[in-house]
Amino acid sequence: MIWLPAYLRRDWAGARERAGAREPRHVFFCVADHFEPRWGGADLDVERGRVAQWAQKYPRVMGDFRDVDGRHPRHTFFYPAEEYRAEHLDRLGELVEQGFGEVEVHLHHDRDTSEGLRRTLDAFNERLRSHGHLGTDRASGRTRFGFVHGNWTLDNSDPMGRWCGVNDELRVLRAAGCYADFTLPSAPSAAQTRRINSIYYADDDPERPKSHDDGVEVRVGGEPSGDLMIVQGPLVVRWWGGKLGLLPRLDTANLGRAGATPARLRAWINASVCVAGRPEWVFVKAHTHGCIEWNWDALFGDPIRRLHTTLTTEYNDGRRWRLHYVTAREMYNIVKAAERGLDGEPGDYRDLDILPPPRAEATAAGNVTHPQEARTL
Repeated sequence: MIWLPAYLRRDWAGARERAGAREPRHVFFCVADHFEPRWGGADLDVERGRVAQWAQKYPRVMGDFRDVDGRHPRHTFFYPAEEYRAEHLDRLGELVEQGFGEVEVHLHHDRDTSEGLRRTLDAFNERLRSHGHLGTDRASGRTRFGFVHGNWTLDNSDPMGRWCGVNDELRVLRAAGCYADFTLPSAPSAAQTRRINSIYYADDDPERPKSHDDGVEVRVGGEPSGDLMIVQGPLVVRWWGGKLGLLPRLDTANLGRAGATPARLRAWINASVCVAGRPEWVFVKAHTHGCIEWNWDALFGDPIRRLHTTLTTEYNDGRRWRLHYVTAREMYNIVKAAERGLDGEPGDYRDLDILPPPRAEATAAGNVTHPQEARTL
């Protein structure tokens, strides 16, 4: 467990950060879904059924919850380039238009090359854009995207060299328009980095794999550096719920089969993933595999309702806590606002640098009905 020393250091540092954080504290909750309709080699009818489940059930379940900005939970569908189907992306586009989320880039590849990866990314980004997905850079107008690597193996980080092959992957991603990677944490996979519970810039070494093993923490008043921002979700050790209820259990904020609980949520928030110097803004990136049927009870049933009930009550009282549901793109923009030292309502920075995808432009206010009224909680 190469990350354990960092965990022990970070646990103490996180306690100090929480003690010094001003109130109200803001929680930014994001779900990065490795959304794979073809999972398990499914045929087209099964793929269609899986996507239809999301299009039908997600608004019904999530329509009961709102954050301080008046928005419903917002899902980020990281869709695999190798599973492109126009009808699925159009169906997900209906959720985007309703303000329930956005689509970003996911990729499984093996024994690839830098040139092959760039061609794949460019072609897939063009396809996504043709369906009204992906944001644009406010300054340049260029298409930008968030990324999750299949099999967790960003930058060729599997020790056996499987499931990637590209040692300069961070540079290729940046050149193709990637604004940040959202793959981590990946423990217990060997692809897990030494640095945990962080938002940082990684500098690519094209001569070796796993250049993102460490990096420069994003901080208030700092400058962008390296080749790519890495946005990690919480990695915590829970001292309850393991075997026989006695042994510790690793928790990477997976919303899957076991389901989230209020205790798990509190542990994720206490991981204190933040921009250095802004501990009152807490970023929680959960993840899941939304097209695997055995996860659906957790994602559409009582566990997810309990999670959002806790978020919208304990962490949205308007005095000590304010909750913001965000997509991956919005989370990145708010991170950049913190880096620049911007004050005020952080929810106002959702579109700071990367503008919403075309699918969402007609409803750029998302599903906010009375945002000012919501903020007076």
